[in-house]
Amino acid sequence: MLRSLSGRFLILTVLFVMHAEVLIFVPSVARFRQDYLLSRLERAQIASLALLANDMIDADVEEELLRNAEVYNVVLRRDEARQLILSSPVPDEVSATYDMRMDGPWALMRDALTRLVDPAPRVIRVLGNPVREAGLLIEVTMPTEGLRVAMLDYGRRVLALSLVISVITSAFLFLAVRALLVRPIKRVIGQMQNYAAAPEDTRRIIEPTAGITELREAEQALKTLETELTNSLRQKERLAQLGGAVAKISHDLRNILTSAQLFTDRLEQSEDPTVLRLAPKLVNSITRAVNLCESTLAFGRAEEPAPRLTMVPLAELVGDVIEGERLAVGDADISFSEDIPATMTVRADPEQMHRVLLNLVRNARQAISATGDPGEISVRGEETEDAWMIRVTDTGPGLPKKAQEHLFTAFQGGTRKGGAGLGLVISAELVRGHGGWLSLEQTGPEGTHFVIHLPRRPDAMRAPEPRAA
Repeated sequence: MLRSLSGRFLILTVLFVMHAEVLIFVPSVARFRQDYLLSRLERAQIASLALLANDMIDADVEEELLRNAEVYNVVLRRDEARQLILSSPVPDEVSATYDMRMDGPWALMRDALTRLVDPAPRVIRVLGNPVREAGLLIEVTMPTEGLRVAMLDYGRRVLALSLVISVITSAFLFLAVRALLVRPIKRVIGQMQNYAAAPEDTRRIIEPTAGITELREAEQALKTLETELTNSLRQKERLAQLGGAVAKISHDLRNILTSAQLFTDRLEQSEDPTVLRLAPKLVNSITRAVNLCESTLAFGRAEEPAPRLTMVPLAELVGDVIEGERLAVGDADISFSEDIPATMTVRADPEQMHRVLLNLVRNARQAISATGDPGEISVRGEETEDAWMIRVTDTGPGLPKKAQEHLFTAFQGGTRKGGAGLGLVISAELVRGHGGWLSLEQTGPEGTHFVIHLPRRPDAMRAPEPRAA
């Protein structure tokens, strides 16, 4: 019971109702005491009427009148004269006097609590106004035993009534809480357990149905979380399948490229000037492809190996990338420009940085070629005290809105039809391995600007999370 929400709510309801009854109990007991004393004044006034009607009454009758009124004596003040109407022996001294005409609520509550906690019999004097204005003042002397017994009896009845009210109220609230809160929460818990059994199944994603605003918001948030998790699991499954496929393709492709590498050795023996100029580029490209296939097979998973950092002449690296892309331009009207200081060297893995630059330049070339308009691609190098920056800019049409939102997310950031959206993801991961980051600085109808940030010292800069502009 104590571990369940409804059980705790039931117990708290009983405690709160009882607490409220206690706060009501003190004023109600004070009111009961006041009514009790006023009733004794009324009885005493009625008893005194017998003597007022007849100056002489029998002692036994007088005793019976006082006993019925539960007082020792009665004093009336009439016509400015104070007159003892009925009297009997008082067993003890008067301990306190209470004027019912003047006591306020706080005084009444104080006197009531004092009487409840004081079990000793006392004699008190009570003053009040006569009923129907039958005189100026009525005064009685009376014992407190009957008053305290009546107050205790009244308190027990109030307590019993409070318990009944608490139980009934708690029962209704208990049923209401179970119907309005506990059952919907259990339904959400059950749905979560059902979803956890097969998170890839989109049919198990919760559909918000709660009528309570807070619960519906919780269900909506859970639906969003489950949808994102399911999509993430599907994406990871696709990546795992892709990894297996790449490993198989790399194995066969390595064998094919190894054979091609043997044929390119023959090309180097040709005396044709064009062949002599292009043969080294072809050999280098095939060698890179073979190394990449071997790395994929050796590593066996989607992560990239740690870069082997050396000081690399950036102009030579950029020139190699651009010369290869010039050959792939075809009939398109695309020009290339390089603005790299001749002495600029960067700390990088030459193979990985070549892949990064190749991805960026190739994406720019394909974007411009798709428009059919002339364009320009520029690679510029800059140095600061803390970092090297390589800017790759183009005059293409800019990135679509969807590509900007998922620029560095696998399979979602593709910018052309048929693209897998992996080039920028791979590039960003390779740059992060160097301690830097790849960022989109600007994109739009006027073109796109990417910036590669590489630290000059390991502690010179911290790479933030990749983000789209």
